[in-house]
Amino acid sequence: MDAKTRSALEAISNATVSMQLLKRGIRSVSMAGPKPMNTPTKPIVGEAFTLRYVPMREDLSTPEVLGGKDYPPRVAIESVPADEILVIDGRGRADIAAVGDILVERLKVRGVGGLVADGGLRDFEECLAADFPIYAAGPAAPASVHGHSAADLQTPIQCGGVAVFPGDIIKGDGDGIMVIPKALAEEVGRDGVEQERYECFAKLQVSRGARVPDVYPATEQSKADYAAWIEAGEPEA
Repeated sequence: MDAKTRSALEAISNATVSMQLLKRGIRSVSMAGPKPMNTPTKPIVGEAFTLRYVPMREDLSTPEVLGGKDYPPRVAIESVPADEILVIDGRGRADIAAVGDILVERLKVRGVGGLVADGGLRDFEECLAADFPIYAAGPAAPASVHGHSAADLQTPIQCGGVAVFPGDIIKGDGDGIMVIPKALAEEVGRDGVEQERYECFAKLQVSRGARVPDVYPATEQSKADYAAWIEAGEPEA
């Protein structure tokens, strides 16, 4: 993702992203489960680095595996590049923690862009105290090995009911998490900025007494009025 695309995506809302993807026939992109944990919300934009859990199996989910050098969550924490988003398939289990505060602190120190998981967080208050962008299902005391086996990383996963491929663009704001196919990111950002520019005009017109059907969605007349507004320098009064 180049700097121009990142800047455009950072400037627009997830509601706008959703509409832009819908116009391109892409619907299943909004995660159910991961919610913004920080107050105020910490918006994120970055490429997905994936980690997958599978259902627990007793020989693979013991306290001892947590210390293994090849334990996938430990590898992921040290491998996810700076500015990318660690996305964890926690199987939608809000009652089991995907990570805890020590791993969150390490992500912060390494400059990772954020954490998205459809599972819980243990040491919840400490995780929030790290002042690191987190989108998750909420607090959960049990460690991952209570119900998960760590499977692999940098493979296609599901998170919040949405398919996530490594390198997809993850965008989070107060409305939750959206997944943007990487090939569409540039045009979604570009057209999203223009969408919000028109919506700013439409809202201004409504504040002046215009009827919604006359300005939103755009009509031929409102398009002409919008062009004149742009030409005039986008006056607010």
